[in-house]
Amino acid sequence: MKAGTRETAAPLTGFTVGVTEARRREELTALLRRRGARVTEAPALRIVPLEDDAALRAATERCLAAPLDYVVATTGVGWRGWMSAAEGWGYGAELTAACRRAEVLSRGPKATGAVRACGTTETYSPASEAVDELRTWLLARDLRGRRIAVQEHGAPLPGLTAALRERGAEVVEVPVYRWAPPQDPDPVRRLAEATARGDVHALLFTSAPAITSFLEHAETAGRYDAVLERLRGDVLALCVGPVCARPLLEVGAEPVWPERGRLGAMVHLLTATLPGRDRHLIPAGDRTLVLQGNALLLGESDDSTTEAVWLTPGSARVLRALAERPGWVVGRRELLRRVWPGQGADEHAVEAAVTRLRAALGPHAGLVRTVPKRGYRLATEPVARPRGGTR
Repeated sequence: MKAGTRETAAPLTGFTVGVTEARRREELTALLRRRGARVTEAPALRIVPLEDDAALRAATERCLAAPLDYVVATTGVGWRGWMSAAEGWGYGAELTAACRRAEVLSRGPKATGAVRACGTTETYSPASEAVDELRTWLLARDLRGRRIAVQEHGAPLPGLTAALRERGAEVVEVPVYRWAPPQDPDPVRRLAEATARGDVHALLFTSAPAITSFLEHAETAGRYDAVLERLRGDVLALCVGPVCARPLLEVGAEPVWPERGRLGAMVHLLTATLPGRDRHLIPAGDRTLVLQGNALLLGESDDSTTEAVWLTPGSARVLRALAERPGWVVGRRELLRRVWPGQGADEHAVEAAVTRLRAALGPHAGLVRTVPKRGYRLATEPVARPRGGTR
Protein backbone atom coordinates (compact mmCIF):
# COMPACT_ATOMS: atom_id res chain seq x y z
CA MET A 1 0.00 0.00 0.00
CA LYS A 2 1.57 3.28 -1.12
CA ALA A 3 1.59 6.63 0.64
CA GLY A 4 -1.43 8.69 -0.35
CA THR A 5 -3.67 5.61 -0.44
CA ARG A 6 -7.09 6.26 1.04
CA GLU A 7 -8.98 3.65 2.99
CA THR A 8 -11.62 3.27 5.69
CA ALA A 9 -10.06 3.92 9.08
CA ALA A 10 -9.77 1.11 11.61
CA PRO A 11 -8.45 1.16 15.21
CA LEU A 12 -4.81 0.59 14.19
CA THR A 13 -4.84 2.50 10.89
CA GLY A 14 -1.63 4.50 10.59
CA PHE A 15 0.53 2.19 12.64
CA THR A 16 3.32 -0.09 11.47
CA VAL A 17 3.85 -3.13 13.67
CA GLY A 18 6.86 -5.44 13.57
CA VAL A 19 6.12 -9.13 14.15
CA THR A 20 9.00 -11.40 15.16
CA GLU A 21 6.85 -14.51 15.71
CA ALA A 22 7.69 -17.53 13.56
CA ARG A 23 5.31 -20.36 14.42
CA ARG A 24 1.95 -18.52 14.37
CA ARG A 25 2.99 -15.52 12.29
CA GLU A 26 0.13 -15.77 9.79
CA GLU A 27 -2.52 -15.80 12.52
CA LEU A 28 -1.01 -12.82 14.34
CA THR A 29 -0.50 -10.86 11.13
CA ALA A 30 -4.13 -11.43 10.10
CA LEU A 31 -5.39 -10.16 13.46
CA LEU A 32 -3.34 -6.98 13.12
CA ARG A 33 -4.27 -6.28 9.50
CA ARG A 34 -7.97 -6.69 10.24
CA ARG A 35 -7.54 -3.79 12.67
CA GLY A 36 -5.90 -1.60 10.04
CA ALA A 37 -2.21 -1.96 10.91
CA ARG A 38 0.58 -2.39 8.42
CA VAL A 39 2.69 -5.37 9.41
CA THR A 40 6.39 -5.95 8.89
CA GLU A 41 7.07 -9.67 9.19
CA ALA A 42 10.56 -10.60 10.38
CA PRO A 43 10.81 -13.98 12.11
CA ALA A 44 13.72 -13.59 14.51
CA LEU A 45 14.01 -17.34 15.11
CA ARG A 46 12.86 -20.60 13.65
CA ILE A 47 11.84 -23.79 15.40
CA VAL A 48 13.82 -26.87 14.42
CA PRO A 49 11.87 -30.06 15.31
CA LEU A 50 13.89 -32.95 16.64
CA GLU A 51 11.51 -35.85 15.96
CA ASP A 52 14.29 -37.80 14.23
CA ASP A 53 17.10 -36.55 16.45
CA ALA A 54 19.16 -39.14 18.32
CA ALA A 55 19.28 -36.90 21.42
CA LEU A 56 15.48 -36.89 21.76
CA ARG A 57 15.24 -40.65 21.32
CA ALA A 58 18.02 -41.24 23.83
CA ALA A 59 16.30 -38.93 26.36
CA THR A 60 13.01 -40.77 25.86
CA GLU A 61 14.70 -44.12 26.47
CA ARG A 62 16.28 -42.74 29.65
CA CYS A 63 12.83 -41.65 30.83
CA LEU A 64 11.56 -45.20 30.32
CA ALA A 65 14.55 -46.93 31.93
CA ALA A 66 13.12 -46.39 35.45
CA PRO A 67 9.99 -44.83 36.96
CA LEU A 68 9.70 -41.04 36.77
CA ASP A 69 8.65 -39.09 39.85
CA TYR A 70 8.04 -35.72 38.17
CA VAL A 71 7.61 -34.59 34.57
CA VAL A 72 7.82 -30.90 33.59
CA ALA A 73 5.90 -29.84 30.47
CA THR A 74 7.01 -26.37 29.36
CA THR A 75 5.18 -25.89 26.03
CA GLY A 76 2.18 -27.39 24.29
CA VAL A 77 3.93 -27.72 20.93
CA GLY A 78 6.94 -29.36 22.55
CA TRP A 79 4.86 -31.85 24.55
CA ARG A 80 2.83 -32.85 21.50
CA GLY A 81 6.02 -33.20 19.45
CA TRP A 82 7.55 -35.45 22.11
CA MET A 83 4.48 -37.69 22.30
CA SER A 84 4.29 -37.86 18.49
CA ALA A 85 7.95 -38.80 18.16
CA ALA A 86 7.62 -41.47 20.85
CA GLU A 87 4.61 -42.91 19.04
CA GLY A 88 6.67 -43.17 15.85
CA TRP A 89 9.40 -45.11 17.67
CA GLY A 90 6.87 -47.47 19.22
CA TYR A 91 7.23 -45.93 22.70
CA GLY A 92 3.94 -43.99 22.75
CA ALA A 93 1.90 -46.13 25.16
CA GLU A 94 4.85 -46.74 27.47
CA LEU A 95 5.75 -43.04 27.68
CA THR A 96 2.14 -42.00 28.29
CA ALA A 97 1.85 -44.56 31.10
CA ALA A 98 5.09 -43.34 32.67
CA CYS A 99 3.82 -39.74 32.68
CA ARG A 100 0.49 -40.78 34.19
CA ARG A 101 2.26 -42.50 37.09
CA ALA A 102 4.39 -39.38 37.73
CA GLU A 103 3.39 -35.95 39.00
CA VAL A 104 3.17 -33.67 35.95
CA LEU A 105 3.88 -29.94 36.18
CA SER A 106 2.73 -27.80 33.25
CA ARG A 107 3.89 -24.27 32.45
CA GLY A 108 0.66 -22.49 31.54
CA PRO A 109 -2.59 -23.30 29.73
CA LYS A 110 -1.08 -24.43 26.41
CA ALA A 111 1.14 -27.00 28.05
CA THR A 112 -1.75 -28.03 30.31
CA GLY A 113 -4.03 -28.55 27.31
CA ALA A 114 -1.44 -30.73 25.58
CA VAL A 115 -0.89 -32.78 28.74
CA ARG A 116 -4.60 -33.39 29.20
CA ALA A 117 -5.06 -34.24 25.53
CA CYS A 118 -2.94 -37.34 26.00
CA GLY A 119 -4.99 -38.46 29.00
CA THR A 120 -2.69 -37.15 31.74
CA THR A 121 -3.67 -34.77 34.54
CA GLU A 122 -1.32 -32.07 35.77
CA THR A 123 -0.51 -31.80 39.47
CA TYR A 124 0.52 -28.14 39.37
CA SER A 125 0.49 -25.28 36.87
CA PRO A 126 1.55 -21.76 37.92
CA ALA A 127 -0.76 -18.89 37.03
CA SER A 128 2.26 -16.81 35.96
CA GLU A 129 3.39 -19.42 33.39
CA ALA A 130 6.91 -18.92 34.79
CA VAL A 131 9.58 -21.61 34.98
CA ASP A 132 10.75 -19.98 38.23
CA GLU A 133 7.51 -20.99 39.95
CA LEU A 134 7.86 -24.57 38.74
CA ARG A 135 11.35 -24.60 40.25
CA THR A 136 10.10 -23.16 43.55
CA TRP A 137 7.35 -25.81 43.73
CA LEU A 138 9.80 -28.64 43.10
CA LEU A 139 12.48 -27.34 45.48
CA ALA A 140 9.91 -27.35 48.29
CA ARG A 141 9.96 -31.18 48.08
CA ASP A 142 12.55 -33.75 49.07
CA LEU A 143 14.20 -34.49 45.72
CA ARG A 144 16.96 -36.85 46.85
CA GLY A 145 16.96 -39.83 44.50
CA ARG A 146 13.94 -38.55 42.54
CA ARG A 147 13.86 -38.83 38.75
CA ILE A 148 12.61 -35.73 36.92
CA ALA A 149 12.05 -35.31 33.18
CA VAL A 150 12.20 -31.71 31.94
CA GLN A 151 10.82 -31.02 28.45
CA GLU A 152 12.87 -28.09 27.13
CA HIS A 153 11.33 -25.29 25.08
CA GLY A 154 13.82 -24.35 22.40
CA ALA A 155 16.87 -24.08 24.62
CA PRO A 156 18.30 -25.73 27.76
CA LEU A 157 17.02 -24.61 31.16
CA PRO A 158 20.21 -24.60 33.25
CA GLY A 159 18.70 -22.51 36.04
CA LEU A 160 16.09 -25.19 36.63
CA THR A 161 18.05 -28.35 36.00
CA ALA A 162 21.10 -27.28 38.02
CA ALA A 163 18.95 -26.42 41.03
CA LEU A 164 17.21 -29.80 40.86
CA ARG A 165 20.50 -31.69 40.63
CA GLU A 166 21.90 -29.76 43.60
CA ARG A 167 19.02 -31.17 45.63
CA GLY A 168 19.96 -34.69 44.66
CA ALA A 169 17.55 -35.32 41.79
CA GLU A 170 18.36 -37.22 38.61
CA VAL A 171 17.28 -34.94 35.76
CA VAL A 172 16.54 -36.10 32.23
CA GLU A 173 16.55 -33.16 29.80
CA VAL A 174 14.21 -33.74 26.85
CA PRO A 175 15.20 -31.52 23.84
CA VAL A 176 12.03 -31.73 21.74
CA TYR A 177 12.92 -28.77 19.52
CA ARG A 178 15.43 -25.98 19.51
CA TRP A 179 15.55 -22.36 18.49
CA ALA A 180 17.76 -21.62 15.52
CA PRO A 181 18.64 -18.40 13.66
CA PRO A 182 16.24 -17.43 10.85
CA GLN A 183 17.03 -18.91 7.47
CA ASP A 184 16.93 -15.41 5.99
CA PRO A 185 18.32 -12.76 8.38
CA ASP A 186 17.60 -9.83 6.04
CA PRO A 187 13.99 -9.20 7.19
CA VAL A 188 15.16 -8.99 10.82
CA ARG A 189 17.96 -6.61 9.86
CA ARG A 190 15.52 -4.44 7.88
CA LEU A 191 13.12 -4.39 10.83
CA ALA A 192 15.94 -3.26 13.11
CA GLU A 193 16.86 -0.47 10.68
CA ALA A 194 13.21 0.61 10.32
CA THR A 195 12.90 0.67 14.11
CA ALA A 196 16.03 2.79 14.42
CA ARG A 197 14.66 5.29 11.85
CA GLY A 198 11.35 5.58 13.70
CA ASP A 199 9.31 3.93 10.93
CA VAL A 200 7.92 1.29 13.30
CA HIS A 201 5.45 2.09 16.07
CA ALA A 202 5.31 -1.25 17.91
CA LEU A 203 7.22 -4.53 18.12
CA LEU A 204 5.55 -7.78 19.15
CA PHE A 205 7.48 -10.61 20.82
CA THR A 206 6.29 -14.06 21.90
CA SER A 207 9.55 -15.46 23.31
CA ALA A 208 12.60 -14.17 25.14
CA PRO A 209 14.99 -15.80 22.64
CA ALA A 210 13.30 -13.83 19.84
CA ILE A 211 14.07 -10.57 21.66
CA THR A 212 17.69 -11.61 22.11
CA SER A 213 17.93 -12.54 18.44
CA PHE A 214 16.37 -9.25 17.32
CA LEU A 215 18.81 -7.22 19.41
CA GLU A 216 21.73 -9.27 18.11
CA HIS A 217 20.66 -8.57 14.52
CA ALA A 218 20.37 -4.87 15.39
CA GLU A 219 23.93 -4.94 16.73
CA THR A 220 25.20 -6.71 13.59
CA ALA A 221 23.55 -3.98 11.48
CA GLY A 222 25.24 -1.29 13.58
CA ARG A 223 21.85 -0.07 14.86
CA TYR A 224 21.81 -1.47 18.40
CA ASP A 225 22.05 1.87 20.25
CA ALA A 226 19.45 3.53 18.01
CA VAL A 227 17.05 0.58 18.38
CA LEU A 228 17.50 0.57 22.14
CA GLU A 229 16.80 4.30 22.29
CA ARG A 230 13.56 3.75 20.38
CA LEU A 231 12.52 0.84 22.62
CA ARG A 232 13.11 3.04 25.66
CA GLY A 233 11.08 5.82 24.07
CA ASP A 234 8.47 6.00 21.35
CA VAL A 235 8.33 2.37 20.14
CA LEU A 236 5.89 0.21 22.07
CA ALA A 237 7.35 -3.21 22.91
CA LEU A 238 4.58 -5.73 23.53
CA CYS A 239 5.40 -9.17 24.93
CA VAL A 240 3.26 -12.24 25.45
CA GLY A 241 4.12 -12.32 29.16
CA PRO A 242 6.59 -11.30 31.87
CA VAL A 243 9.01 -14.16 31.20
CA CYS A 244 9.24 -13.17 27.56
CA ALA A 245 9.81 -9.53 28.58
CA ARG A 246 12.92 -10.14 30.70
CA PRO A 247 15.57 -9.36 28.04
CA LEU A 248 13.94 -5.97 27.41
CA LEU A 249 13.64 -5.16 31.11
CA GLU A 250 17.33 -5.98 31.52
CA VAL A 251 18.31 -3.29 28.98
CA GLY A 252 16.09 -0.61 30.48
CA ALA A 253 13.10 -0.82 28.13
CA GLU A 254 9.56 -0.86 29.52
CA PRO A 255 7.56 -3.49 27.62
CA VAL A 256 3.91 -4.23 28.33
CA TRP A 257 2.11 -7.57 28.30
CA PRO A 258 -1.49 -8.79 28.68
CA GLU A 259 -2.81 -10.60 31.74
CA ARG A 260 -3.32 -13.75 29.66
CA GLY A 261 -0.54 -14.93 27.36
CA ARG A 262 -2.55 -15.25 24.16
CA LEU A 263 -2.14 -13.73 20.71
CA GLY A 264 -5.67 -12.33 20.84
CA ALA A 265 -4.98 -10.72 24.21
CA MET A 266 -1.78 -9.19 22.83
CA VAL A 267 -3.62 -7.65 19.88
CA HIS A 268 -6.40 -6.39 22.17
CA LEU A 269 -3.85 -4.69 24.45
CA LEU A 270 -2.05 -3.20 21.44
CA THR A 271 -5.33 -1.82 20.08
CA ALA A 272 -6.18 -0.30 23.44
CA THR A 273 -2.72 1.19 24.03
CA LEU A 274 -1.08 2.29 20.79
CA PRO A 275 -3.52 4.98 19.52
CA GLY A 276 -3.26 6.87 22.80
CA ARG A 277 0.52 7.13 22.41
CA ASP A 278 0.60 8.79 19.00
CA ARG A 279 -2.52 10.78 18.19
CA HIS A 280 -2.68 14.52 17.36
CA LEU A 281 -5.74 16.69 16.65
CA ILE A 282 -5.38 19.21 13.82
CA PRO A 283 -8.06 21.94 13.45
CA ALA A 284 -8.95 22.45 9.80
CA GLY A 285 -11.69 25.03 9.44
CA ASP A 286 -15.00 23.52 10.50
CA ARG A 287 -13.56 20.05 11.03
CA THR A 288 -10.78 18.39 13.00
CA LEU A 289 -8.30 16.06 11.36
CA VAL A 290 -6.52 13.40 13.36
CA LEU A 291 -2.93 12.35 12.80
CA GLN A 292 -2.63 8.76 14.02
CA GLY A 293 0.72 7.14 13.47
CA ASN A 294 1.45 7.55 9.75
CA ALA A 295 -2.16 8.16 8.67
CA LEU A 296 -4.36 11.22 8.63
CA LEU A 297 -7.98 10.54 9.57
CA LEU A 298 -10.10 12.92 7.50
CA GLY A 299 -13.46 12.55 9.21
CA GLU A 300 -16.68 10.90 8.14
CA SER A 301 -17.42 10.21 4.49
CA ASP A 302 -20.85 9.95 2.87
CA ASP A 303 -21.44 6.47 4.31
CA SER A 304 -20.57 7.65 7.86
CA THR A 305 -17.22 5.86 7.90
CA THR A 306 -13.98 7.63 8.70
CA GLU A 307 -11.65 8.01 5.75
CA ALA A 308 -7.89 7.79 6.24
CA VAL A 309 -4.95 8.66 4.01
CA TRP A 310 -1.55 7.08 4.60
CA LEU A 311 1.52 9.33 4.67
CA THR A 312 5.17 8.43 4.26
CA PRO A 313 6.94 8.10 7.63
CA GLY A 314 8.93 11.28 6.94
CA SER A 315 5.85 13.31 5.97
CA ALA A 316 3.99 12.04 9.03
CA ARG A 317 6.85 13.06 11.32
CA VAL A 318 6.95 16.53 9.72
CA LEU A 319 3.20 16.95 10.25
CA ARG A 320 3.55 15.70 13.83
CA ALA A 321 6.27 18.26 14.55
CA LEU A 322 4.09 21.04 13.14
CA ALA A 323 0.99 19.79 14.98
CA GLU A 324 2.75 19.87 18.33
CA ARG A 325 3.03 23.68 17.96
CA PRO A 326 0.11 24.64 15.70
CA GLY A 327 0.47 28.06 14.16
CA TRP A 328 4.11 28.47 15.13
CA VAL A 329 7.04 28.31 12.75
CA VAL A 330 9.23 25.23 12.85
CA GLY A 331 12.56 25.80 11.12
CA ARG A 332 14.04 23.43 8.56
CA ARG A 333 17.03 22.65 10.77
CA GLU A 334 14.77 21.75 13.66
CA LEU A 335 12.75 19.49 11.36
CA LEU A 336 15.95 17.81 10.21
CA ARG A 337 16.97 17.24 13.81
CA ARG A 338 13.61 15.85 14.85
CA VAL A 339 12.56 13.91 11.77
CA TRP A 340 15.88 12.50 10.51
CA PRO A 341 18.19 12.40 13.57
CA GLY A 342 21.65 11.13 12.73
CA GLN A 343 20.68 10.12 9.19
CA GLY A 344 22.69 12.69 7.24
CA ALA A 345 19.62 14.23 5.58
CA ASP A 346 19.68 17.78 4.19
CA GLU A 347 17.06 20.46 3.67
CA HIS A 348 16.05 18.87 0.38
CA ALA A 349 14.64 15.97 2.42
CA VAL A 350 12.44 18.44 4.31
CA GLU A 351 11.17 20.04 1.11
CA ALA A 352 10.44 16.63 -0.45
CA ALA A 353 8.57 15.45 2.66
CA VAL A 354 6.47 18.63 2.70
CA THR A 355 5.67 18.23 -1.00
CA ARG A 356 4.50 14.65 -0.42
CA LEU A 357 2.54 15.76 2.62
CA ARG A 358 0.67 18.45 0.69
CA ALA A 359 -0.10 16.00 -2.10
CA ALA A 360 -1.57 13.56 0.41
CA LEU A 361 -3.60 16.28 2.13
CA GLY A 362 -5.37 17.09 -1.14
CA PRO A 363 -8.00 19.79 -0.45
CA HIS A 364 -6.36 20.45 2.92
CA ALA A 365 -2.90 21.07 1.44
CA GLY A 366 -3.14 24.75 2.43
CA LEU A 367 -2.81 23.74 6.08
CA VAL A 368 0.95 23.50 5.64
CA ARG A 369 2.26 27.00 5.03
CA THR A 370 5.77 27.95 3.94
CA VAL A 371 7.31 30.84 5.84
CA PRO A 372 10.05 32.17 3.51
CA LYS A 373 13.60 31.78 4.82
CA ARG A 374 12.30 30.44 8.13
CA GLY A 375 10.44 27.15 7.81
CA TYR A 376 6.86 25.88 7.94
CA ARG A 377 3.79 26.14 10.10
CA LEU A 378 0.24 24.87 10.29
CA ALA A 379 -2.33 27.46 9.23
CA THR A 380 -4.20 27.47 12.55
CA GLU A 381 -4.02 29.67 15.62
CA PRO A 382 -1.88 28.32 18.48
CA VAL A 383 -3.52 27.49 21.79
CA ALA A 384 -0.81 29.32 23.76
CA ARG A 385 2.46 31.02 22.97
CA PRO A 386 5.35 28.72 23.99
CA ARG A 387 8.28 30.36 25.77
CA GLY A 388 10.92 31.40 23.28
CA GLY A 389 8.67 30.47 20.36
CA THR A 390 8.28 32.45 17.13
CA ARG A 391 5.31 33.21 14.96
